[in-house]
Amino acid sequence: MAPPTERQEAVEQPPEQAVEQPPEQAVGRAGGTARRAVGQARTRWLALGLLVALLAALTAAVALGATDIAPAEVWSVVFRRLGGEPPRPGTDDLIVWQLRVPRALLAALVGAGLGLVGTATQALVRNPLADPYLLGISNGASLGAVAAIVLGAGTVAGAGGVLGLGGGVGLSLAAFAGALTSFALVWTLARRGGGFAPLRLVLAGVGIGQFLAGFTSYLVLQAGDEQQTRGVLFWLMGSLGGATWGTLLLPAVTVPAGLLLLQARARALNALTMGDETAASVGVDVVRLRRTLFVVTSLLTGVLVSVSGAVAFVGLMVPHLCRLIVGGDHRRLLPLAALTGALLLVVVDIVCRTAMDGQELPVGVVTAVIGAPVLLYVLDRRLGAGAGAGA
Repeated sequence: MAPPTERQEAVEQPPEQAVEQPPEQAVGRAGGTARRAVGQARTRWLALGLLVALLAALTAAVALGATDIAPAEVWSVVFRRLGGEPPRPGTDDLIVWQLRVPRALLAALVGAGLGLVGTATQALVRNPLADPYLLGISNGASLGAVAAIVLGAGTVAGAGGVLGLGGGVGLSLAAFAGALTSFALVWTLARRGGGFAPLRLVLAGVGIGQFLAGFTSYLVLQAGDEQQTRGVLFWLMGSLGGATWGTLLLPAVTVPAGLLLLQARARALNALTMGDETAASVGVDVVRLRRTLFVVTSLLTGVLVSVSGAVAFVGLMVPHLCRLIVGGDHRRLLPLAALTGALLLVVVDIVCRTAMDGQELPVGVVTAVIGAPVLLYVLDRRLGAGAGAGA
């Protein structure tokens, strides 16, 4: 009897169903167990390395800027404030604690959230081209957020601070509703006729996303305040410039909660990537799982867009990079995607703040410059594989 295939090993057999195995199958299962142990050990070392790199990147993000501050002074200020000491006279405490630390932490949270959303979305639609931005989810969230601002029901952190009226919770709820609605619409169009074509899904997402982006721009131009209009337009391109300790609250709660919820369903995600029939055959409630993923990904996208705008391509790049290193097992992929996304966006934000003297680049511009070639590469590989299969 042949050893188990990768598909069979992806969803482990529950202990109560274990039976005495023939010698050949037992050897195969032992080999699979050894490979999993090696993979887990490598994942732990990678996670540790990413944590160290993330800590170094956060330190650099706080230390670098228009006024450079020594890393030792950065940590001195952080430890003093965490210990409850009042701020000392001078500008270092203000710059470090009130301006740069919240922004660096927000970049890490948004990057981690985008990594999680991209990984979960690609498993949900079984398409490596899936990304909240490409599928129009981010555009739907942006439309909901801008509509809330125009109606005076929300606030948005823009380049110059907080724009709009009301509370951040209202803005996040509006963004969540927009994300969920756009995701459902794209999914319905992609499933039209009973079939499911990955290319149709991407095209539907791009089309719906552009339509929603146009409507969002129209709403922005209806705002009477010219300064607010400029700030919202900058924010829509992706901005962390309005980060405060208050804006950290929602992402600091929702991103870890989303990681825990998705991690608890990692085996079900493994099965879902093999197809609905395979997932159902191993006991996965596919309909319920998809509903959960719809809500979780839309909620995370809505919260992230409400604090940073639409940051493109992070959700596309991060899962691909992590799969190349640790494979497709979501038990390892999800936490590494969160750490990699956090590290990536912290580094990108440093570039945005320091690349040009006296001017800050939108975060979404830099991620698009990096991510567009990645999209073309992945698309070329898929089309090449399809042509080879057709031949």
